Amino acid sequence: MEGKEAEALKSRCSNIWCLLALVLGVLVVTAAALTVLKHFFKNHRTSSHPLDKKYADALEVTLQFFDVQKSGKLVDNRIPWRGDSGLEDGSEGNLDLSKGMYDAGDAMKFGFPMAFTATVLSWAILEYGDQMYAVKQLGYAQNSLRWIADYLINAHPSENVLYIQVGDPKLDHKCWERPETMSERRPVTQVNASFPGTEVAAETAAALASASLVFKNNDPAYSSSLLMHAQQLFTFADTYRGSYSVSIPQVQQFYNSTGYGDELLWAASWLYHATRDDWYLQYVTELNGQSFADPSTTWFSWDDKLAGVQVLLSRIIFFGSKDMPTIENLHLQMYRKAAEAVMCSLLPDSPTATSNRTDGGLIWITEWNPLQHAVASAFLAILYSDYMLTSQTETLYCSGNSYKSDDLRNFAISQADYVLGTNPMKISYLVGYGTRYPLYVHHRGASIPVNANTGCHDGFKWLYSDNPNPNIAVGAVVGGPSLNDSFSDTRNNVKQGEASTYNSALLVGLLSGLLRKSSSYT
Repeated sequence: MEGKEAEALKSRCSNIWCLLALVLGVLVVTAAALTVLKHFFKNHRTSSHPLDKKYADALEVTLQFFDVQKSGKLVDNRIPWRGDSGLEDGSEGNLDLSKGMYDAGDAMKFGFPMAFTATVLSWAILEYGDQMYAVKQLGYAQNSLRWIADYLINAHPSENVLYIQVGDPKLDHKCWERPETMSERRPVTQVNASFPGTEVAAETAAALASASLVFKNNDPAYSSSLLMHAQQLFTFADTYRGSYSVSIPQVQQFYNSTGYGDELLWAASWLYHATRDDWYLQYVTELNGQSFADPSTTWFSWDDKLAGVQVLLSRIIFFGSKDMPTIENLHLQMYRKAAEAVMCSLLPDSPTATSNRTDGGLIWITEWNPLQHAVASAFLAILYSDYMLTSQTETLYCSGNSYKSDDLRNFAISQADYVLGTNPMKISYLVGYGTRYPLYVHHRGASIPVNANTGCHDGFKWLYSDNPNPNIAVGAVVGGPSLNDSFSDTRNNVKQGEASTYNSALLVGLLSGLLRKSSSYT
């Protein structure tokens, strides 16, 4: 025993009997962790039940959006209208930040949502990689994850420095041009010990820790590198606490953070699973569970990870908590209780069902990119449904009413089907799927012909053109409908018509969980 474990023991014990008791406790927790990981992220969903072609086709479409968004020297890219771009990104900091992905319809690289995209992709692969493999999509998901992870590693050149942005958003948004032809200055922005950014450093730690699990078996050296950076970034985030929205006020206009406690819990939760180090479990339970784990129901998103933390830590309760010391178990039960409250709020006929829905049944929280919360909620619901099923947990209780895992699955299906076209507008909000989908997506590369020779300003004629986009942004999940279920397919309708990488990542997770036509695994 060494490092953080040893320091924790020394600080809590003053005699040999106390030390002995705590050592035994650590051994018990280690055994419990092994039990959890025996069940955790394994292909235990092998089933004779047939694959659902609708969701398989939609998954194939969704994963292509990451090829639409890639920066750098492209290799085997599936999107014919995309080419190399951003090859000099990072040069102002003597770094290679050419990889990564453009955030949405512009040419910005925002590290905070990009890291969240990677974490969600990792979670989807770890839980449903076998189902992705069955429909020949696992390789594409892993390649997209690695493209982001390579960027995040390069963005972390030293222990207490993380580059969190490439490009000047104000300058970038004054242009309308293809990434392949942009020539404007591309400054880089960093957080460090003097100007901390706890939430973005912690989210990046979560991304790299979860990715280390994805690549652990087929590329152990790469996995070890990812984990080393994740641990360093978590220490940086936790030691130099401060919001990046305060350190770098200009980010407030684009990806403003509402707090960093959830990201610290999120990162520590993933590091616990990646390292099996009990210190990280203590971090989310004894040390910070009360401080950061708000018991109120929240909505999973790039900004708020708490509901994700609650579901992720509930997994330990489902599969391996019985051998854990009482104190950790009690704290984990609190996370599970909070996760159950989230699930109960999603079930439409639950006594505690949220009223934040459209008449068409879509979870709807905000007019900006409303589909993010709907798809994120459905992803958590299918995960929790599968946890119940695999652990043979028969019942979820919501204020006296009882529900089954299939009730959560049916909710997840309702949100997925709404996205895919079962909605009042009868339109698929997944570009490239179905017979009717948005044709005027707010996306520069899609809106400008490949052979057009445009500069920064003269490309705006394509933004305001009445013609549909000449290039299809395959796999884009647009912002989505208004509260009254309406949708206006116009290119300058940013609230409803712009796509993002994290929308697509969340849909990848949801669709992968729905690939089997039955949730009864054999």
